Amino acid sequence: MRSAREFAAETLHAWGVTCRHDEVLLCVSELATNALLHGVPPGRGYRLRMLRYEGTVRVEVHDSGGGRPRLGRGDRSAEGGRGLLLVAAVADRWGTVLRVPGKVVWCEFAVGASGAAGEGEAGRAGGPPDGL
Repeated sequence: MRSAREFAAETLHAWGVTCRHDEVLLCVSELATNALLHGVPPGRGYRLRMLRYEGTVRVEVHDSGGGRPRLGRGDRSAEGGRGLLLVAAVADRWGTVLRVPGKVVWCEFAVGASGAAGEGEAGRAGGPPDGL
């Protein structure tokens, strides 16, 4: 996950995105961890892709595993199962798209036109959208 966070931090810096930095990095960590734990068959990896458009940063994690991620219940006694709950709480939108093989889990953050601090405070969108 360290390399995924470093890539994301370098990308945000190159884009000049200074707001929501920590939120984006948290979601990168959670989605990459989920891909490694649940979505990557032996001998395979995952792909982290970041996009910037229209005042939005989009994070995508592609893996080749089966199944569709779902929100956990947030059981406080469990050691895991809260990753997507964190993503849902922090990102403005998130969702999944099936692909062959595997899936893409994505999340988006409003960052304003320039991405400078103070410009990314938009209201949260509704539930996860259908598709990309």
